[in-house]
Amino acid sequence: MRRFYLHRLGCPKNDADAETIAGFLTSRGMVRVDDPKTADLLIINTCGFIQPAKEESIAAICELAKLKTAGGNRKLVVTGCLSQRYADAMKKEMPEIDGIFGLNDFSAIPDVFGPATGPIVARRAIPAVYPEYGFHRQPYPDEVFAYLKIADGCDNRCSYCAIPDIRGPYRSRTIEAIEDEARYLLDMGKRELILVSQEATAYGRDRYGNERLLPLLERLTALPGSFWLRVMYLHPARLTRELIDYMVDNPVICSYFDVPLQHCRERILRLMNRAVSAGTIEEILEYIRSRSRAAAVRTGFIVGFPGETEEDFEALYRFVARHRFERMGVFAYSAEEGTPAVGLAGAVAEDVKQQRLDRLMMLQQEIAFAANEAAVGRRMEVLVEAIDHRRGAALARSRFDAPEIDQAVILGGTNWEPGQFSDVMITGTDGYDLTAGKEGA
Repeated sequence: MRRFYLHRLGCPKNDADAETIAGFLTSRGMVRVDDPKTADLLIINTCGFIQPAKEESIAAICELAKLKTAGGNRKLVVTGCLSQRYADAMKKEMPEIDGIFGLNDFSAIPDVFGPATGPIVARRAIPAVYPEYGFHRQPYPDEVFAYLKIADGCDNRCSYCAIPDIRGPYRSRTIEAIEDEARYLLDMGKRELILVSQEATAYGRDRYGNERLLPLLERLTALPGSFWLRVMYLHPARLTRELIDYMVDNPVICSYFDVPLQHCRERILRLMNRAVSAGTIEEILEYIRSRSRAAAVRTGFIVGFPGETEEDFEALYRFVARHRFERMGVFAYSAEEGTPAVGLAGAVAEDVKQQRLDRLMMLQQEIAFAANEAAVGRRMEVLVEAIDHRRGAALARSRFDAPEIDQAVILGGTNWEPGQFSDVMITGTDGYDLTAGKEGA
């Protein structure tokens, strides 16, 4: 019985893809292991979106290539966005790789154990519709949440982004397929389902003729059991008041609005081809706050985009200071080959990009720390994720925090169960994290 090790990189969509690959290999009689040294097959599910992600993927490939060449007759396979985008270059420059597979070619992975000499390269065209499979994905058992993919690809064509060229046009899954997978994940013990795609607000447009995110949410929140539902990647151009109202009013859905804004200046938004005006962004943020002061807004910004002046950046700084986002990420612009932004005038020096990023993140740190101090003394519902016996504590998250990118709530004591929901009293802060008393306190 062959054993495989799967190294996950990149975004939550990639994580869901990795679990699909694991499900396929398991259906073929293979066994997933957590230690690459015990594996016959080493798989890196890569990210190829921006330069730092590419570098991280290449570093992971090189590290596992060392393990392969150390002996044991292991096979090394690369999947995901990097192999979809750069298969030919990888074949030429990384001879240690036995298989290079695109985003939808994992069914060919077992072929690396066949008689072929040299690397196998499988990179078919992106399918016209979202593919469904006759096997279940294999979620990681120690995670109390699961990413639930509702679509793949993107039609937005933001000028800085290569995702449409890598993953193809937007392709929605059927409501029935998503509901079936949600049932399966809940039956597997998952307590939080996180809807992921390149854009949730576009869901259904390609398949049903109009956006169907709200009907999808109605179906999913009607499923039996106690669980949270979180929606990621809401495009501000299509975030309607009706959808905001539903997310605020439905107790199953986390009042967590993940709305990547990228900038606040009209001119920069046009250069980015974001298809939303600065005025619409202001209206959306004002409406969310008017509907719920308890809602959390997560957003992200790009600094150093071509043409961004000091005046533009200072306006963005004031915008963040005024809106005081609960959660925020900042990225320095990374030029992606083949995207329209590469040809724009007004390139910003790398050191200036870094200075702007640092300033904005320092501002956000002040905002986040002040919000945490204000939370002390409040009761908060949390989902326990893991027990840290060494620290004598448990790690949990609130409704206002997504896994892997947001803050944690550190619970005193170890008398907790992963997957447990509990109302706790916030007793203090620990940097970006909160602390809470023991169970029942």
